[in-house]
Amino acid sequence: MPYGKTNLGSGTVSARQKRVLAIAGSVIVLTLAGVGVWAAVAPDTYAGSGAGCVNLTVPSSTGGATIHYCGAQARSFCHSELTANGQIALRARPACREAGLAP
Repeated sequence: MPYGKTNLGSGTVSARQKRVLAIAGSVIVLTLAGVGVWAAVAPDTYAGSGAGCVNLTVPSSTGGATIHYCGAQARSFCHSELTANGQIALRARPACREAGLAP
């Protein structure tokens, strides 16, 4: 029989090859399921402001930028944004209040 790209083998798969393919497929499916469960239940550390941390998403040239400050950096950021004008300041004020860093 001449060689052809559509006929790369004899067409039969041995029991050992079937077992290897089944194990490999099972590992892939279990890995994807594990990643899906982790993505669904893992806490989002940038979800919202609170406990002295400010988390904020602002428009950016690449879509959106995340601003995340905690502690002294958060206090400094909130102090400067409470007295400023602009889009970031408008978005920062509620986040600073949630974090307990603004009146």
